[in-house]
Amino acid sequence: MKDLMGMMGKVREMQARMQKVQEELEALEVEGQSGGGLVRVVMTGKGDMRRLAIDPSLMKPDEVEVLEDLVLAAAQDAKRKVEANMQQKMSEVTGGMPLPPGMKLF
Repeated sequence: MKDLMGMMGKVREMQARMQKVQEELEALEVEGQSGGGLVRVVMTGKGDMRRLAIDPSLMKPDEVEVLEDLVLAAAQDAKRKVEANMQQKMSEVTGGMPLPPGMKLF
């Protein structure tokens, strides 16, 4: 019974840390770029895009596909940074203990 109470205490502690991590991720903003910084995307820690900046030199009607590719690449760069940040924060919460494949806490 004592072990169960100890485990429940640890679960509550982990839940509190998870809540803090979720709050930090909501406040986090990361920037992804492509084209040497000509396209920049700012994304929240939850993966929502906040801003998109496109250098005016890319605004050419005959190069729409290039611009589309650069926007996608910048968004993917930001998403990778968000995921890396989330992994790092999750590692702090779980004490480095890996989660089973497919298990997400968010």
